[in-house]
Amino acid sequence: MLTLRRSEDRGHFDHGWLDTRHTFSFADYRDERFMGFSDLRVINEDRVKPGRGFGTHGHRDMEILSYVLEGELGHRDSMGNGSTIRPGEVQRMSAGTGVTHSEMNPSPDHPVHFLQIWILPAERGLRPGYEQRAFPEAERRGRLRLLASSDGRDGSVSIHQDAAMLGAILAPGDRVRHEIPAGRVAWVQVARGEVSVNGKDLRAGDGLAAVDEAALEIRAGGSGDADVLVFDLAA
Repeated sequence: MLTLRRSEDRGHFDHGWLDTRHTFSFADYRDERFMGFSDLRVINEDRVKPGRGFGTHGHRDMEILSYVLEGELGHRDSMGNGSTIRPGEVQRMSAGTGVTHSEMNPSPDHPVHFLQIWILPAERGLRPGYEQRAFPEAERRGRLRLLASSDGRDGSVSIHQDAAMLGAILAPGDRVRHEIPAGRVAWVQVARGEVSVNGKDLRAGDGLAAVDEAALEIRAGGSGDADVLVFDLAA
């Protein structure tokens, strides 16, 4: 069974400095049909104006992944980490027993466009942790590259959950396939471009839930590259 989540149906708030869209219920946005999907709790698409950002704030018991599409995102946290996240990089922050951090657009001229993804951890009260890795476009072009996993295999970042995040950059006409083992489900999020998934057409911002499907057949369309994320999750 395939369930579409269209971009225009997401929660949307324009705060001036921040334009944000919520695939699932988040903060002041609530949709009982979309409270999350399996252990995937949040996919927020954020655009932050130059020199602005999220001041210091706290999190607990959540695996937080940041995936930058354009621009740069500055990060500082109470664990002593300070970094800049650029396109092609994935940052993982395990909030665990509690962490504070800030996320800022360091550019005086250019906005930053990124996805922030929250995954529920397998257990509460874990020790906070941080990881950041680069995944060159060549590793994602025309294929699904593992970006996050429970065991950090193949150079992916490690998350404390039986889940995986894969990413692909697809030129028009490119095809990739992801097998879904029995007892698992999948979510597809189109970050940029246009694709078809098992015959369903999706464009930037769209998501798709796959339940009781043996595999995902993803084909890029349109006139430019597509940037696609696939989440493999326990049912």
